[in-house]
Amino acid sequence: MPGRSAERRAAWQRLRSPRHPRIWFEILLIAVSYGVYSLIRNAVPEQKAQALRNADWIWRAEHSLGLAFEKTVNHAADSVGWLIVSMNYYYATLHFVVTVGVLVWLYRRHPGRYAAIRMVLFSTTAVALLGYYLYPLAPPRLMEGENFIDTVLVHQTWGSMASGDLKHMSNQYAAMPSMHIGWSLWCGLAVFALAKAPWARILGLLYPTATLVVIVATANHFWLDAVGGLLCVGFGLAVVSLWYGALPHRLPRYAAPRRGRGAGAPDPAAGVPGPAVGAPVAAASEAAVGLPDPVAGIPAAGVPVAAASEAAVAPAGPAAAEAGPAPAVGAGHAP
Repeated sequence: MPGRSAERRAAWQRLRSPRHPRIWFEILLIAVSYGVYSLIRNAVPEQKAQALRNADWIWRAEHSLGLAFEKTVNHAADSVGWLIVSMNYYYATLHFVVTVGVLVWLYRRHPGRYAAIRMVLFSTTAVALLGYYLYPLAPPRLMEGENFIDTVLVHQTWGSMASGDLKHMSNQYAAMPSMHIGWSLWCGLAVFALAKAPWARILGLLYPTATLVVIVATANHFWLDAVGGLLCVGFGLAVVSLWYGALPHRLPRYAAPRRGRGAGAPDPAAGVPGPAVGAPVAAASEAAVGLPDPVAGIPAAGVPVAAASEAAVAPAGPAAAEAGPAPAVGAGHAP
């Protein structure tokens, strides 16, 4: 029926419209999603023999392109102790810290775009899981006979689940695509597109660039793994563009209010936040009914509603009684 079809279209449109995020839901969603991601990533069969064969193929392909520079970068960085130790900690920590920090910034400063940009991150990560399953790949540091340096083992740094005591907690043959690049590029694009300060936008561009140097210097990835991460981010952007009909940065900064939010919800049409949360509804009502009405004779703005009501129902004095009944409001008589 036409009525039901219109209702379904309206419900579908509401589902696709940006909404203001809820903090408890976002914390739960991110925690559960990362747990599921880690579980699936580590449940993918390691397939060591196939992963090593794929690594040999990648290495030969890079040689044929004249771009097999990973070993040179790895050995050069390892020769500078403070530099490679810093890179090891960068690899182990910023992958999570910066991503969570950007999510918090988006939640607070761009709530209308938050859900769309979060969907880019989730779509990027989901398609990466497919890559881990279909194309197991050993990182350069695990290749046999190529003399790459496992910098975590050599310098005994902590925090990385790629080497050392924590290596059994993570799938060692899930190098393609690189989610260090995928997540850092997601962070960088979000900051570059939405930040106003020039220095912040520059940092947004530098972060994935520095991450590329780190993953190569620590022998955790080939540069072609970074290309895989880039393609995953492109997939995530395509998904969001199809769902919302626009790229995330083109959506309104403030989302449509959820039902029951009341005063203080942002106005999506204006693109600016509404009145302060908790603004008294009664005050707004009094202001509304205090507007002048030249036809009905309602008092001008600022006249208390109660006073106006009392004036309207006050008993007529002796002079009014002698003058006879008052003309009807709106009858065209002068007051």
